[in-house]
Amino acid sequence: MPALGKFALTSALLTAVLATAACSAPPPAPAAAAPPAAVAAGDWSPAPVVPLPSQPPPSLVVDAPLPEQLAMGLVVLRYRAENLRIVPVYGPAALDVSPRIGHIHVTVDDAAWHWADGSGEPLIIQSLPAGSHKVWIGLADPTHKILDEKTVNFVVPVQSGHH
Repeated sequence: MPALGKFALTSALLTAVLATAACSAPPPAPAAAAPPAAVAAGDWSPAPVVPLPSQPPPSLVVDAPLPEQLAMGLVVLRYRAENLRIVPVYGPAALDVSPRIGHIHVTVDDAAWHWADGSGEPLIIQSLPAGSHKVWIGLADPTHKILDEKTVNFVVPVQSGHH
C-alpha cells in the first residue's frame, strides 16, 4: 500500500474511533440551577392546571357600578371570584373538577327570575328606569348551589336625553 493510502486509511480509522467515542460518552452534567425565588402566598395563586388537595372557600368580590357609564344610564358591574374559576360548565360531574369551577346567578330588583352567566365578563345592564335599583349576584357551583353572594345597590340618574 502506498504511503499516502496508509495515511488516508489511518486518518479515516482515527476519525471513526473519535466519532464513536464522542457518541458513546455520557452527556455533560447540567449546570446547577438556582432554586426558584420564594413567592409570598398572597402574591401567587396555584396553577389552574393541577388538582388541589384542599381549597379555601370561594368568595365573590363585586365592584360598584362604573360611575361614568351609570351617569349615562348603563350599569356595568365588574366582579371576580376568589378560589373558584368562572366557566360555563354545569352538572354534578363538574363538582369533581379541581381547581374549583362555577358560575354566577344574577337577579335585578328582586325579580322572580334570574339568569346564570359563566363568562366571567362584567355584567352590563341597560334600560333600567331612573331611580334606586339593586342587583343580587350569587356565586354558584356547577349544580347551582350558591356558595357566596353580594348585593349591589345604586341609583340610575334621570337622563336628559337618549344615550
